[in-house]
Amino acid sequence: MAFKNFFWVLIFAVLISCKTEQHSHDQKTKIAFIADAHLQDIFAKFEDNSYQGIQNPETGQYANIRTMNAQLHSTRIFNENYFAFLEALNDIVKRGIKQVVLPGDFSDDGQPVHVRGLRKILGQYSQKYGISFYVTTGNHDVVRPFAQDAVKTDFLGKDGKEQIISSSENIFNKSKSELVPIITADIKNWGYKETIHEMQDFGFFSKKTDLYWETPFSKYTYSEYNFEEAQKESPLEKRTYAVKNTNLFLPDASYLVEPVKGIWLLAIDANAYVPNERLSGKTNDPHDFSGANIGYNNVLIYKSHLLNWVKKVAAEAKTKGKILIAFSHYPMVEFNDNASPELKQLFGADKMQLQRVPNEEVAQQFADAGIQVHFGGHMHINDTGVRKTAKGNTLFNIQTPSLAAYMPAYKILTIHSNSELEVETVVVGKVNKYNSLFPFYEEEYAHLKEIKSNAIWNKEILKANDYKDFTTWHLKELVRLRFLPEDFPVEFLKSIVNLSGRDLLEKSNSQSLDNNLKESLLTRSDFESWNGFDMIFDFYRLKNAGELAVTDIGTKRLKQYELICKELKKSDNPELVLWSEIFSKTMNGEPSNHFKIDLKNSKIHNLSVK
Repeated sequence: MAFKNFFWVLIFAVLISCKTEQHSHDQKTKIAFIADAHLQDIFAKFEDNSYQGIQNPETGQYANIRTMNAQLHSTRIFNENYFAFLEALNDIVKRGIKQVVLPGDFSDDGQPVHVRGLRKILGQYSQKYGISFYVTTGNHDVVRPFAQDAVKTDFLGKDGKEQIISSSENIFNKSKSELVPIITADIKNWGYKETIHEMQDFGFFSKKTDLYWETPFSKYTYSEYNFEEAQKESPLEKRTYAVKNTNLFLPDASYLVEPVKGIWLLAIDANAYVPNERLSGKTNDPHDFSGANIGYNNVLIYKSHLLNWVKKVAAEAKTKGKILIAFSHYPMVEFNDNASPELKQLFGADKMQLQRVPNEEVAQQFADAGIQVHFGGHMHINDTGVRKTAKGNTLFNIQTPSLAAYMPAYKILTIHSNSELEVETVVVGKVNKYNSLFPFYEEEYAHLKEIKSNAIWNKEILKANDYKDFTTWHLKELVRLRFLPEDFPVEFLKSIVNLSGRDLLEKSNSQSLDNNLKESLLTRSDFESWNGFDMIFDFYRLKNAGELAVTDIGTKRLKQYELICKELKKSDNPELVLWSEIFSKTMNGEPSNHFKIDLKNSKIHNLSVK
């Protein structure tokens, strides 16, 4: 009888166990990543100046926006991304996602008016929808470690003219002002102290709802954790590090948080400010430091304490069975589909943002420190980088696109188990009110035409069908107005920009060309509908968007580019050979749209429909 009872107890226990395992499997955690929002609160009011911007000629609403000319010379959109950010948040709400990560550059340039505006938006979504936001700093959030005066000379003013808005009267050329400058402290660049205080509810400080929270400077252990103790260690005064070769100390806003049981989010503050050779002698002079846009190459030099902390966190995560997801503003892995050496040869080490490419040592160090998955931003690109070390460790670096550039998108991470992760890229193409500011640009364009400005942009952008189309136009104009004159060697550009695709195809004089055309089911006439500029523009589309650009470019055009690259590699022109190698690699990167990461076997699997 006793044996019989034991038998049924055992069966019951097994059933409960199975049910528990099934329940655990069904509760998949989803985390959204929105990088480089660059939010400019275009409808905000200054606290110390009655100026409220200019009035929309169609709606009557006032707005503080930058000129279209400024947008088309920048790698980020300043104005319409405000609506795209709200669209992305609303999409996240519809999907029922409760954890949202912002890997830096959440603001335009750390201006009080914009940081306050972002804080209000995140607060509203937190209260209304129960979303928890986890944020880290980027180079545009804390431009220098301490607050400084700042100016923007390219706001849009009355009658389509440029409007200067500055925090001081002494930092701009008054003779170049078309309109009376606006002076407000709300446009200065905040430092760590002000920015982190304003954004403290979004990961930077401990919260009661967190299961665990620490910084690189915390003295307690996981088993000892309590909210009150974490609160005491939250202030930035207790989170500083000594700057190498100086007697200065700077804040470090890194933190580790457990928002959901079993999941650790590691927010790495990778803003590394390099001290100048000559220092002012003050403890808080922003001009003693360079900006932080280089990222991890300087982290290894100036913030080595972070690597030690990461090793400790990763080891503890492994011991305690936690899933560790790291994020920061900067990429940990080369992001040019391994074409950086060729890019450097063709364009030069100081072009194509090559100074931002992390050294191979960065990936090796952090992979061996225990980081397997890292979400980055900074580059406004959709990319996946994979690096394996001699010690057998693998790092998957996932570059999250910006909502303020082509291709506007955010990422969703679905955690299926300790070893199986799914990453999906969501394009934010349809955006409510994306064209509501266009009447302002009509006035700007009319003014530029009237004064016969050299900085005239293509008005066709105002015919954009949706937000995605708008960002496509933004990139196309950016290539024409900035990238071609700034990055491309003059003679190389002349050799390809105006040639037809057919001319490019036949540059190699290859004897096997006809056979290759036949095998590809292409004819010479297929290459006559586009030219070298189109190829350059499509290169940037692929560079920025990866797989997401395939639909826009079209498989037939990509097939033509593939054949051209194959032929150009036989050319006796070394520049054309380099160009073909760069383009080929850019077309053939790791999966970046929808994929699965198998941490157990260190594999990545493409889930996109081909």
